[in-house]
Amino acid sequence: MKELLLVSALAGLSFIPFITQAQFASGVISYNPGSGFSPNFTNSGAALGAPASGSGITPFAPPFSTSQIVSIGAGGSLTLQFNTPILNNPADRYGIDMMIFGNSFFVVTSGSGSSAITSGAIFTSTVSTRVEVSADGSTWFTLDPGLAPNVGTLFPTDGTGNPFVPVNPALTSADFNGLNLSGIRALYGGSAGGTGFDLSWARDGNGNSVELQSASFLRIDVLSGRTQVDAVSVVPEPGAWAIGAVGAVLWLKNGRRRKASR
Repeated sequence: MKELLLVSALAGLSFIPFITQAQFASGVISYNPGSGFSPNFTNSGAALGAPASGSGITPFAPPFSTSQIVSIGAGGSLTLQFNTPILNNPADRYGIDMMIFGNSFFVVTSGSGSSAITSGAIFTSTVSTRVEVSADGSTWFTLDPGLAPNVGTLFPTDGTGNPFVPVNPALTSADFNGLNLSGIRALYGGSAGGTGFDLSWARDGNGNSVELQSASFLRIDVLSGRTQVDAVSVVPEPGAWAIGAVGAVLWLKNGRRRKASR
């Protein structure tokens, strides 16, 4: 029995990094910088993998290097592929199936560092975007413009948060008025921020709703202005997280029992 528990635990632990690595964009299909993009920020590979992380990245201090973000100007687009499909799962928190991370940040109105206070105003490029998704890379559907937020606006990235947990989309910039970093993180509820999207918003060319169960391709079109993209995260299946979590718990319990028996 102990051997079985150990095997299960090890399987769970090995599954955790696999989940983490697989839940982001894995390849760039095409990139057109458009016009008015930010000079030098044309490394499309910057949009692959996880968003910028660490204590140096906060909702007041966004990712800003050429290795962290890629810029898309008016008329431009970025098309990404995912090894792990984006799933349309109503059970996801707030119904959000994926998050796109940019480099917007909350404007500081007083104080600095840990005592900085924001009015809730967001510093970001003026932009209008369209997000399209596809299961096969050939047939594309637009996420309802009336529901889909503009890419790269709310919510600024928090490098200490979880990139798979969405912020409550009902929150607006006004809800952050008067908050410091701790207050912002409290509203984020452990999230790393990002702009949330739901595959149930998919519409065909006539504007009719379609039942798209999953998407392995994502296209960000900039209609006007410009935006910056750091990463796209896919909300994991609840079952996948459960396997990893159970494995970790079993491994820890087994380790404690071995120590206690010595």
